[in-house]
Amino acid sequence: MDQENKVANEEGDIECYYGKDMEDRIYSQPLLTKRHNTTSQIAIVGANACPVESLDYEIIENELFKQDWRSRRTIQIFQYVLLKWAFALIIGLGTGLVGIFNNIAVENISGFKLLMTTKLMLEHKYYKAFAALAGCNLALAAAAAALCAYIAPAAAGSGIPEVKAYLNGVDAHSILAPSTLFVKIFGSILCVSAGFVVGKEGPMVHTGACIASLIGQGGSRKYHLTWRWLRYFKNDRDRRDLITCGAAAGVASAFRAPVGGVLFALEEAASWWRSALLWRTFFTTAVVAIVLRAFIQLCSTGTCGLFGEGGLIMYDVSAAKVAYSVPDILAVILLGVIGGIFGSLYNYLVDKVLRTYSIINEKGPAVKILLVVTISLLTSVCSYGLPWFATCIPCPIDTTESCPNTDLSGNYKSFQCPPNHYNDLASLFLNTNDDAIRNLLSTSTTKEFHISSLFIFFIAIYCLGVITYGIAIPSGLFIPVILAGAGYGRLIGRLFDPITKLDVGLFALLGAASFLGGTMRMTVSLCVILLELTNDLLLLPLVMLVLLISKTVGDMFNHGVYDQIVKLKGLPYMEAHAEPYMKHLVARDVVSGPLITFSGVEKVGNILHALKTTGHNGFPVIDEPPFADAPELCGLVLRSHLLVLLKGKIFSRDRVLSGDEVVRRISKFDFAKAGSGKGVKLEDLDIEDEEMDMYVDLHPITNTSPYTVVETMSLAKAAVLFRQLGLRHMCVVPKSQGRPPIVGILTRHDFLPEHILGLYPHIRLRK
Repeated sequence: MDQENKVANEEGDIECYYGKDMEDRIYSQPLLTKRHNTTSQIAIVGANACPVESLDYEIIENELFKQDWRSRRTIQIFQYVLLKWAFALIIGLGTGLVGIFNNIAVENISGFKLLMTTKLMLEHKYYKAFAALAGCNLALAAAAAALCAYIAPAAAGSGIPEVKAYLNGVDAHSILAPSTLFVKIFGSILCVSAGFVVGKEGPMVHTGACIASLIGQGGSRKYHLTWRWLRYFKNDRDRRDLITCGAAAGVASAFRAPVGGVLFALEEAASWWRSALLWRTFFTTAVVAIVLRAFIQLCSTGTCGLFGEGGLIMYDVSAAKVAYSVPDILAVILLGVIGGIFGSLYNYLVDKVLRTYSIINEKGPAVKILLVVTISLLTSVCSYGLPWFATCIPCPIDTTESCPNTDLSGNYKSFQCPPNHYNDLASLFLNTNDDAIRNLLSTSTTKEFHISSLFIFFIAIYCLGVITYGIAIPSGLFIPVILAGAGYGRLIGRLFDPITKLDVGLFALLGAASFLGGTMRMTVSLCVILLELTNDLLLLPLVMLVLLISKTVGDMFNHGVYDQIVKLKGLPYMEAHAEPYMKHLVARDVVSGPLITFSGVEKVGNILHALKTTGHNGFPVIDEPPFADAPELCGLVLRSHLLVLLKGKIFSRDRVLSGDEVVRRISKFDFAKAGSGKGVKLEDLDIEDEEMDMYVDLHPITNTSPYTVVETMSLAKAAVLFRQLGLRHMCVVPKSQGRPPIVGILTRHDFLPEHILGLYPHIRLRK
């Protein structure tokens, strides 16, 4: 760990280990790990000075905020509401355009590569065909890996776990930076075009969130991009809403499923929701759908190369007759059970692979690129080599498509077969992932694929999907899971063909649904996304049934794949429910020390010393005589606000109230959340020696209404309250009088199982 910075609280209570490449490392343990000298009566205040911090979703009701709110006119409130809708419109437009750009680029790059390979195959230049395919894949893969390794390591992977953690209140480093957005877009295009068993759908969610974050910065003083209206958005609450809209827009753009995008944000991504956010999210995804529809109509005229054939419905199975009986229901139940088992096994294997890759990726960018190139070569060998094991099938007489297909994507690839024959495995492997799914979901083509070919394809895609996720490229999990699920779904359909009425294409769709439910453990959003993808409402009852069964079976073995990845990355994610053992503890049991407080009028030197020697992000403010009859909790002041106040140097030689001068000289927006400039830092302060003994009034910047809980509240109840309110600090106050006005402060870290079980190792055994 030679490049690591070790940031520790001077009192020796927490050590946080962080490397410069943290954003692309998968951790096998949480970031905050070691604790010493803990007691049950004192508390750490705020998060430790670690790059993974909590977000301030709470409204800071200090005097500056109250004055600004009272002074707002009706026109300013109208501007604020109007901007929210305008930003939602811009996010929808931006994400829709990026989605169209991604599709056009992938279809044309992949189309050029596959057409070149097909041409060489028709000329019987088999070795040259493999060299061309593998060479193109290696070049594209190396370029994608180089972007991730050198420019934005945070762009590797799906991005959904990071967005999910951000919306939970975790501010991980660089996950929404402009460089991450750039690499996510172009890296995703390159790696999908390289033939990896990955999708661009997961990265599109991250892309939408990055676009929303960039728009919601509230301007930038660093780059002189400021506007009076934009100042209203310099806070985490509004950014959270915009990023939720961005995540929904990403799903809508990737799957062309606007309603599914809203439900995905509600069910999987967001930890906090309200009706007004629902309306704006729905508006955003509607804009995405309009943009996609307009460009697809434009591209259908042939102006976009190979792209434009699919329309808004990507995999239309509505032509198949949906009629089912008891044997069909039994087959669907079997699919759900298989999906749950395969899905939980998939999650287990992905977990093990990610832990292995985390060790490899720590060795530097060159090793990351080498790993990507190795996986790319293996994928090329499978894609080109496995079709040689398939037998050639005579072309069907009644097909409306050209057979064999030699130019564009289609169901029937000639490969090495004689005239009027096709290779079914080549039709799946030597196609884009989207076209392979479309072939698997094709209806009225019962015997298009041999049972042996479907089995080989399923095993290959399942294994390649496991080993590909985790390398240094933007990679989504949706498409590999849909591919593998559709493969074994169609296989089950072939096996049940003598006793079932359902088309094998519908079995493929149900198989994809079962595998999605078994890996991701979502139900409502996946159901709607699949229905929007396939345009078949008649299949709704069966899709609902298979999703419920697969999720139930999968939950018996492990957690959803995104939950596992969040834990592996060491992101302090708070679950919606409290752990059972928390019911046996109260709030005061997990606070630890020491507790650092300030007086309402505090000496400058004391504040500066506390800021230099601790990494705390929040400090209680205590009013004492002569400003109060007895010591009482005035509120909570944030570290960032203290830095701004000290930089303004509104000091006095006497210990007196000077709040009016602070309000006159400093605006509320000076204390607003920093954008890309990162705000005032401790190094920016220039405090003279004679100023160290002067006083500063903290009352104007103190949040006078922090959320407080009594020390005897159960920890389970406090944890649920903390998450639902989106808090960063929760003050614990004494139950009885005659004691100090605050017992301690609970932060996100204090609710993590690693902290609680470190204090009470045997409590998990209690029911």
